[in-house]
Amino acid sequence: MEDNLRKPTSRIVKFRKQGSRTAQLLTALLMAGVAPAAFAGEVSAGDTAWMLTATALVLFMTIPGLSLFYAGMVRSKNVLSVLMQCFAITCLVTVIWILWGYSIAFGGAGEYWGGLSKMFLAGVSVDSVSGTIPETVFIIFQMTFAIITPALIVGAFVDRMKFSALLVFVGVWVTFVYAPITHWVWGEGGWLGAKGILDFAGGTVVHINAGIAGLVTALVLGKRKGYPTTPMPPHNLTLSVIGASMLWVGWFGFNAGSELAANGTAGMAMLITQVATACAALSWMAAEWILHKKASVLGIITGAVAGLVAITPASGSVGPMGAMAIGVSAGVICFFASTTLKRAMGYDDSLDVFGVHCVGGIVGALLTGVFCAETLGGVGFGVESGGMASQLFVQLQGVMATLIFTSIATFIILKGIDLTIGLRVSEEEEVTGLDLTQHNETGYNL
Repeated sequence: MEDNLRKPTSRIVKFRKQGSRTAQLLTALLMAGVAPAAFAGEVSAGDTAWMLTATALVLFMTIPGLSLFYAGMVRSKNVLSVLMQCFAITCLVTVIWILWGYSIAFGGAGEYWGGLSKMFLAGVSVDSVSGTIPETVFIIFQMTFAIITPALIVGAFVDRMKFSALLVFVGVWVTFVYAPITHWVWGEGGWLGAKGILDFAGGTVVHINAGIAGLVTALVLGKRKGYPTTPMPPHNLTLSVIGASMLWVGWFGFNAGSELAANGTAGMAMLITQVATACAALSWMAAEWILHKKASVLGIITGAVAGLVAITPASGSVGPMGAMAIGVSAGVICFFASTTLKRAMGYDDSLDVFGVHCVGGIVGALLTGVFCAETLGGVGFGVESGGMASQLFVQLQGVMATLIFTSIATFIILKGIDLTIGLRVSEEEEVTGLDLTQHNETGYNL
């Protein structure tokens, strides 16, 4: 509470010079050791500085973090195409967010969308405030979430989608899937938010959303030529380790930044993000070591990402012991989802977007409803009336709503694109590689 009430002492000095009664009151509060309440609509320099930093960290997650993580895991003939896809998504979603995406997500009150009142950022100025930060900072912080979500989907269909189809898909998907779901959870009057769902930094909005969309995309496109009989090992795991490390660092902005303030909650979010990530990496490594007698680099970095995913919805609600439990659970469950389940179902999710992001997001979303309990070190239940059972039910509602809506909407979007410009490259182009056939360039010398 006290952290949310802090204001710079320079503001007190200004009032004192004016000889106002307000200055006398604020001075007395400071001398008594009580933090003065913030004035409505005022910007906090400390909160703003932290959110500018957090925004840069989240953008850093996509370019270059996710880009390198994915690029290292594909075959050399497609490495440049993956980098291009992530970079182009960053540019395209930036423009969409400014024109209409932000308005749909945060433009106004409504159960299912925010309306179009803030299209083209109408009414937003240098003086606009959101909480204790400029609205412009809030806009770009949320923009970086909108950027990374469709970029995550890329990992499910690498090696086989037309670049033109990708651009159309991302534009339509961000508009009709990502932005509305964002409003459901975080927007004013959103129906899941009103029910009391706990999704601090995007387990539902980002990871389950992207993960199930990735699975649907992989199923609609079909398997890569030669999969699963032809070996398709990562061409450069060094790039993937660098990318995973960047993701880990950037995720502090993702989770701690979601408090939208520089306070104790942000500090706890940063702490448990580190704890859960380390535990998930170790548990994935242990599972792999037990079953395959070796601990792989690909395994430990994928486990770390699974931990980052799972702690995302919980990062503002659970304590360190809860974070450890969520991390260990995510590492083991996502390992089996990305190996045993994937083989059993026979789908070709190239870089395990479903197994890591959707499954990890579900693990995190549901366990948030458990470990947010005060008796387990959390902050207490968001749905006060029914305790753990009530909160778990709300969490499950959010999971199921996202799975169903995103699956259907993604399928319709993909089929529409396939019937018009086509989704998949030709067999000859796939064999040659997307670097040359889609971009007339090569990244072989990396």
